[in-house]
Amino acid sequence: MKRLPLMLAGTVLMLPSVLHAQSMDDRARAAAAATKAKTGDSDTLLKNYVTPGMSGQPVATVDGTKTFTPTLACQKTANLLEVLIQPSSSGDIGVVRISRDKDLDGTFDSSSALPVPVSGICANGVISCQPGTWTQCHSFRWNLDSAKDLKLTEVDMPELSGCYCVNNSCGSNLVFGNLASVLKDLGGGMVGALTTADPRIGVAEARINGPVIDYVGAQTTACTSSPAIGQTVYRANPAAIQGDAFALSSSNPVFQALAASSAGAGKAQQLRSCTITREVTLREVAVDDVISRTAGGYATIAGTGGSADFLMGSPGNNSLRGGGCSLFDFRMTLHVGDPDRLKSVTLPVYSADDWAQVRIDGMLVAYGPGAWTGSGYPPGNCEQDHTTFYAPNTDLKPLLTKGDHEIWLRVAVADRGDAFAQIHAEVDTSCKTTERIVDLCLGYGADPKCRLSAEDVDGVQTFRNGVATGLRPLPQTRLFGNANCTLQFTRDFFERTRTYACTTDSTALPAPDLSRGAYIIDHSTETLLADRTKAADGSITTSTRNFSIPPQGTVPACEAICKTRAPKANTAAAPDGVVASRQNAPTGYDTFYHTCDAANVCPAGPGEEIVSACGCVDDFPEAVVMMQTVRLAGADMVCTSAVP
Repeated sequence: MKRLPLMLAGTVLMLPSVLHAQSMDDRARAAAAATKAKTGDSDTLLKNYVTPGMSGQPVATVDGTKTFTPTLACQKTANLLEVLIQPSSSGDIGVVRISRDKDLDGTFDSSSALPVPVSGICANGVISCQPGTWTQCHSFRWNLDSAKDLKLTEVDMPELSGCYCVNNSCGSNLVFGNLASVLKDLGGGMVGALTTADPRIGVAEARINGPVIDYVGAQTTACTSSPAIGQTVYRANPAAIQGDAFALSSSNPVFQALAASSAGAGKAQQLRSCTITREVTLREVAVDDVISRTAGGYATIAGTGGSADFLMGSPGNNSLRGGGCSLFDFRMTLHVGDPDRLKSVTLPVYSADDWAQVRIDGMLVAYGPGAWTGSGYPPGNCEQDHTTFYAPNTDLKPLLTKGDHEIWLRVAVADRGDAFAQIHAEVDTSCKTTERIVDLCLGYGADPKCRLSAEDVDGVQTFRNGVATGLRPLPQTRLFGNANCTLQFTRDFFERTRTYACTTDSTALPAPDLSRGAYIIDHSTETLLADRTKAADGSITTSTRNFSIPPQGTVPACEAICKTRAPKANTAAAPDGVVASRQNAPTGYDTFYHTCDAANVCPAGPGEEIVSACGCVDDFPEAVVMMQTVRLAGADMVCTSAVP
């Protein structure tokens, strides 16, 4: 009986020795395993750190021995947004009810329902069609109204992205069969609109409970009552950050102290990114943009094909009373906004009872029935006793330069009379195209302290680590505009993304002393480590000692993964209709890759079948073919029947 306490005591005494005997390699592996358990994938990272950190919950250290509650948000709520959906018998989502906590006080402030059924879901909006079909479809983008409530704004379908169909025209029970992904996609578009309108909002977690998805949110970006925070200004004008940073650094004592230090006086290098973008703008041109009546006259008649007639004169027949011989003036002002788009401007007809003159900016262009060229009374008998019509078809275009022009109709009436003049304009109303290159790299390119380190041209990497790759993108054809104004452009490039390596100053740090390192390399062997040290008094000491590399553990040839697939209906939608309607087989497959567990078992998800068992799966050739196919297909995404 006395031996048992002695044995226990011996075991207790041995434990510290065992722990102490654990190698550095074992301790590192244990720490790595503990860290991976806390941050191994996005879900665990979200669960252990992001969600509790943003929502004011305790966060534990990697080993779990300590907890703390960070303050990362000014306000937080568990009810930022709640979306409830209810599918109808046609497969469309008939009811979408949205509840929001706009002031982040923990309670819902508003509740609303979508006014249209949802037949398709996009990353930034929805599509509503005739229930159960893909006809009479309308595209809507998520937006916010003046009260900061979510609303739908009708747009052209190309303004939406990632669209797919959910009603019975694409399959049966698609909403309930894919409820989690449908809720995430629908709610994600709403959250995107909210965070775009108010960059202070951050979403910590999305929770799905049946047909409801809840979002936990917080105000994280800035503790301010206004969503128009200063940091978002640079999104609209990224080039402004350079000047603002310089102005702020010039008055910042901490920056100036660091710049004047020995480290700041040395040579440093910064990587600076910029873009060169080709901007193409198309604008519809109306007749009024080219020529318009701004004063005088009594009517403007718009014709077809970009024409207009401007009418001026007396109100009716014999509406003027001369009383012997009187002069009457009628004036009309035409504004010419773009004279280059004037095809023709003529005086097709004018009439008078009795005499008439037509002038433009005081210059006489027509008269009748006789040579009435002066500014006084007519040269003949004032009374003509009838209305005379003239059709000179005079070309007025050379007189109508850019700006305002006065059309002056003067008539002389003996007893009773009238006057009329018509100006006819033909206008080029084709789309107005503006093309320019926005070069935000101009300053870096002209700076002798900067050199090009990397460049990406329309997805093709032409520079890498300061060396040209030899690759060049093919000329691309892109479509710009909308349904009323569309043009096709083929250019060598549309966007260049560059990275410059810039030296911040010209003073170099003292060159480091590499003599000790050179001595160690030159005099050491696989079993002997040589060293040379320098004392404060300048004396040199050399030494040698035995050296051996500790044995390394075996490393597997690869991380064991498996490849699976699950059937999926091709419900993706485009302006031309649902993709499945253009395919021979309307059902395809989603491919998944899983990391195998310690027992080398593939953790396949529900409905997935294993394509490749656990092992070293190499699908690089397949990936290269797919990427090359997408790249070449994207070189020209415009189909046309026009003769080249």
